[in-house]
Amino acid sequence: MNEQNTGTSEARSTNIVDDRGTDQAAALALLKALRDRGFDGSDEKLATALGRPADDIKAWMDGAGEVDDDVIIKARGIADERGIEIE
Repeated sequence: MNEQNTGTSEARSTNIVDDRGTDQAAALALLKALRDRGFDGSDEKLATALGRPADDIKAWMDGAGEVDDDVIIKARGIADERGIEIE
């Protein structure tokens, strides 16, 4: 791995998602916790709750694509409404 690749990878992993300073790694951990604790580990059920295609959820779980602030806001709201600890 060269210096250029390392910088690109680091920039992607530290990309801030929301005003709380949530980065991509923390956003993914939050979504995984919500999926596993509130939706029986089902990407499809989580996708329905978030109003997103299941393909988006699967891609995020596989490390592809970037989670946006809208998804994180919805995920926190769903967790709060259902009493699920995700952070």
